[in-house]
Amino acid sequence: MRATGNLMKRNILIYMRDKGTVFYSILSMLIILGLMILFLGDMNSRDIVRALEQMGGVRDAEADRINADYLIMVWTLAGILVSNTVTVTMTVMGCMINDEENKRLASFYVAPVKRIYVALSYIFSAWIIGIMMCLITLAVFQGYMAVTGQALFAGAVCLQLLGMIILNSFVYASAAYLIALFVHSMSAWSGLLTIIGTLVGFVGAIYLPMAALPEKVADVLKCLPVLHGTAMMRVVCTAEAVENTFAGLPAEAAEVFREEMGITVVMGDGPVSFSVQVVYLLVLGLVIITAAAFISRKRSLYDR
Repeated sequence: MRATGNLMKRNILIYMRDKGTVFYSILSMLIILGLMILFLGDMNSRDIVRALEQMGGVRDAEADRINADYLIMVWTLAGILVSNTVTVTMTVMGCMINDEENKRLASFYVAPVKRIYVALSYIFSAWIIGIMMCLITLAVFQGYMAVTGQALFAGAVCLQLLGMIILNSFVYASAAYLIALFVHSMSAWSGLLTIIGTLVGFVGAIYLPMAALPEKVADVLKCLPVLHGTAMMRVVCTAEAVENTFAGLPAEAAEVFREEMGITVVMGDGPVSFSVQVVYLLVLGLVIITAAAFISRKRSLYDR
């Protein structure tokens, strides 16, 4: 495993030294932030305040606005974290494509190092950097909250988010390696990364809430891991914010909001539980790694 560690270190250093690569790996995050700041965030916040007014009762309009703004902010953070686990891991996996394009991968394969160790070095590198970039994003968000006087996440919430970041990064680092087995040039990989980076915001119901999507589109998204990963993050990030925003209203009001905003994913007769989503992502990650190992082994046999 020392060979894996050395190759991991190499891959991470290559990624960190390329400032352009680092920038493009977080480009989708910047796009989401820009859209939320300029358009979508204010629109969603106003929709919440308007809905609260229509529910009647004695309301504090200013408190509702502040709570709604904070709720949309943490809701957006959940989407950004999952977006990072997808785009960052794929960007890091570009190191493997670059190695293949420049014939370095062939050199690794003829070296006295098992191919599984070479494969794991790429997956673990992407996994570690994906986790690291998400933690930096979370730290920056917490810093912003502290500066603006907003409530910070409790330690237990941060630990839960860490667990979900680790899980999602594992799934998408594995998926990135599997996809990379079929791509053999950096130009093709860059094009694919651009497409995925653009689509991840829609697939995770980040740009538009679930209620704004056509029913058939929403049904398709419910079968994809990105939406479930985002929903898990949202459950943790928005738990306290939803309670504060919908305080004094029937519990059904908060439940409808969670469903419409993709915090709760409803399939069939009821919501998908948090534990089922965790198991789904974990099993999916293991299936992807198994498939990648099988394809890689078969391809290596053909190479001979």
